[in-house]
Amino acid sequence: MIEWLQVNGIRVGIIIVLGLVGYLVVKRMVPRLVRRTIVLRMKDKPASAITKRSKTISYVITNTIGVVIGIIVLFTILGQVGVNIAPALASLGVVGLAISFGAQSIIKDVINGLFILIEDQYSIGDVVKVGGIAGLVEEMNLRRTVLRDLDGIVHYIPNSEISIASNLTKEYSRVNLNVSVGYGEDLERVIDVVNRVCSQMSEEPEWKEKIIKTPQVLRVDALGDSGIEIKILGDTRPSMQWEVMGEVRRRIKTAFDREGIEIPWPHMKVYFGNPRPEN
Repeated sequence: MIEWLQVNGIRVGIIIVLGLVGYLVVKRMVPRLVRRTIVLRMKDKPASAITKRSKTISYVITNTIGVVIGIIVLFTILGQVGVNIAPALASLGVVGLAISFGAQSIIKDVINGLFILIEDQYSIGDVVKVGGIAGLVEEMNLRRTVLRDLDGIVHYIPNSEISIASNLTKEYSRVNLNVSVGYGEDLERVIDVVNRVCSQMSEEPEWKEKIIKTPQVLRVDALGDSGIEIKILGDTRPSMQWEVMGEVRRRIKTAFDREGIEIPWPHMKVYFGNPRPEN
């Protein structure tokens, strides 16, 4: 036994060490090579988009190669300790064939995962809605996508369940909000106040880097039951739209209070059968 360990134990140890070294080299080199390739392919894209794409592809490639290295190390060790690999490989092929009939969903996961990756539908760090669930992409591979929603809940979604993927942060994001004002307000004055607030905000250093296109009034969007809806649109850096919209709302509320512009709330007039007073 001691003699066997002296002869084979050292070889097994060397095989394991070589496997670990190979994986560490892959883990170190793949991100660099991938980033260089992505930079050349996405010259006109924002730096944040390049980083997300590089991180996602590197993660998938590194994990896949890691699994392959692990399998190679395992079979090499089996051959080293005297196990006949040929029958094991044949048995593995038969078992794999049997498993494939009962694991069609996994095959669908992998195929759909490949399309998601190749088509760059979303990357790690994007905010997306897939499988009816919205959240931040924390992890993804060929089999599943991991999302964390606003409540901090982590969702594991098989890629085969993703038929529609909505990316809220691809290349840029959009400010899209409505502000309601009373029917008695001068709309031209209201629009001037809103546009002025947004323009001043976009010129401040704190917000200038987050805003791509200054939010401005697009149109009168609706004549509601209690007020007139004004549509405001603008573009921001990816994932910055919620922060920008929150600040825009705060500043508009402050400006409306200062200018005496009414922000209406739902209300109704009730008559109890009495005749309406004459004007």
